[in-house]
Amino acid sequence: MGRKKLKIQRLEDLKARQAKYSKRKTGILKKAKELNILCEVDVVLLFFSPSGRPTLFVGQNSTGLSSILKRLSNLSFEEREERRAYTIEMLKKIYENSESEFDLLSLPHATNADTLKLYEDELQELKDKLVEKSKILRDWRNPNNVEDLNQIKMMEDHLIASLNGLRSRRNQLAMEQQIRERELEVGFSISMKLIMHFQL
Repeated sequence: MGRKKLKIQRLEDLKARQAKYSKRKTGILKKAKELNILCEVDVVLLFFSPSGRPTLFVGQNSTGLSSILKRLSNLSFEEREERRAYTIEMLKKIYENSESEFDLLSLPHATNADTLKLYEDELQELKDKLVEKSKILRDWRNPNNVEDLNQIKMMEDHLIASLNGLRSRRNQLAMEQQIRERELEVGFSISMKLIMHFQL
């Protein structure tokens, strides 16, 4: 007897929604970590819980959130639209075999000019948020500048991400140093053998 397919729809009960979010988030994070390790791809996931609490995951091998966002922003408008069309097609295929309905109308449909304007507005909004968050992060040394718990949470998340980046870089440098030391040992060993050979 197989598992029953659940109809995917919004849960009305907040507690049930939070419990389902927590369980599914764990599963998605596990899959993201596996994808990151197995395929050595950059993975970034950003979740906001039903209560509005953010969770950010950046893969182990990733070069950091800022470099991934920079790569994304460097894509041309055509490439982004191509990726968007591909994603819509994938969503259609996923929903074909499920009992849930895929509402294509819920996805943004716009002309290129409208889409470009939408992206520009989004970019400006993100720039404003970045300026605000940068100011908060600059003021982290002075605890008197902290006004609420969200600022502390943001600072904590930034510190954790920075520490993870530093650990990753440290591990990478340690591996590179070990490789160089092995190469030097092998080179030294070969040199000694050659010297001994020619002395005889």
